[in-house]
Amino acid sequence: MRAAGDRLHRIVVVGGGAGGLELATRLGDTLGRRRRAEVTLVERARTHFWKPHLHEIAAGSMDLDVYDTDYRAQSHWHSFGYRIGRMTGLDRRARTVQVAPFIDEDGHEVVPGHEIPWDTLVLAIGSRTNDFGTPGASEYAIALDDAEAAQRFHRRLVNACLRAQAQPGPLAAGQLRVAIIGAGATGVELAAELHNTTRTLVSYGLDRIDPDRDIRLIVVEAAPRILPALPERLSRAAARLLERMKIAVHTGSRVAEVLPGGVRLASGEFIDAELVVWAAGVKAPDFLRDLDGLETNRVNQLVVRPTLQTSRDDAIFAIGDCAACPWLGRDGETVPPRAQAAHQQASHMAKQIRRLLRGAPLVPWRYRDFGSLVSLGEHSTVGNLMGSLTGANLWLEGTFARMMYLSLYKMHEYALHGFWKMALDTLARMITRRTEPHVKLH
Repeated sequence: MRAAGDRLHRIVVVGGGAGGLELATRLGDTLGRRRRAEVTLVERARTHFWKPHLHEIAAGSMDLDVYDTDYRAQSHWHSFGYRIGRMTGLDRRARTVQVAPFIDEDGHEVVPGHEIPWDTLVLAIGSRTNDFGTPGASEYAIALDDAEAAQRFHRRLVNACLRAQAQPGPLAAGQLRVAIIGAGATGVELAAELHNTTRTLVSYGLDRIDPDRDIRLIVVEAAPRILPALPERLSRAAARLLERMKIAVHTGSRVAEVLPGGVRLASGEFIDAELVVWAAGVKAPDFLRDLDGLETNRVNQLVVRPTLQTSRDDAIFAIGDCAACPWLGRDGETVPPRAQAAHQQASHMAKQIRRLLRGAPLVPWRYRDFGSLVSLGEHSTVGNLMGSLTGANLWLEGTFARMMYLSLYKMHEYALHGFWKMALDTLARMITRRTEPHVKLH
């Protein structure tokens, strides 16, 4: 299938997260390299980092420079175009995407605002943390939406420890306390990871800080239990492990306000905290709410059909967290925003576009739930593997669960780089880790 004037069919993928970058890579390898289509990825960042690992960047147990992927290098190796910039609008009639100017950290314009034409558009813009309009949340809490925010939190954590080490007097109320709002997978994993890395951090010469006495981690969750979206058995196992780590957990507690020195709950209770992380709830970016007439739901997700086409335009598709996709077989439910869903959709979407180009009918996508795994740092991993993978509902905990958790990231690396680069990168990291501190110290 060729567009008017015998030019190549133009496929534009907006968003370089897990789903978007995997899709652009697959399309570049299968269509771009063979000159069967022109594939372009639009992304505002320079490098890609797998979002489920953001809590490890925040805790300091993972170095972003070692694990990120350069978009320009990836596009060169896999035969797709990369255009840096943030999507701001859409013209469905003219079939163009509006991209804002790219401004560097010094305020200089690097790339002017421009439009990108398309014949097939795939929106893979992802999601942002939803603070539900809570007063003070955007000003005084850090949301782990991207690698920059995770790095900013880690710098503040290190600075808080250095400040406590250098001060002559005792710690003030709330000092070296971290309040994590939201006990979903991100909040629980961050709490467990911080429990380990803060102890490692103070072992590097911060001898005036006693981690057991001075560093307090508090998790606040509005639901009656932690990990409310996951099976109750998994929640109970994770709660036991957090209790063993002496991490304070407040369930059934709604945050009314975030202040410079802590968090006020709806009950009136005040939790002193020097650092506050907001990890409760997700929503798609606000600009999707009125994107040239496309249908969205209450959290700004684009409503799509089982074919992953948006409900009001057959030439526009949406995948990943920004898409409200029906969960076939579960009446009225949509697919949850998980990395495994984005991975599956990217794989299906690559096949859909090949069908589209040869004029074949599109087929619906069916989500395969392989279960859930929650990493609790070096202490443990808990989770369950669903019947679609094992033939039964298998509950996991400990080393084997940890290996399964790590394999999820390896699947992502394999989709981006292939087997040999994935294997060599893994070996190089294993060797390098033996010569470096096990926590980032700056």
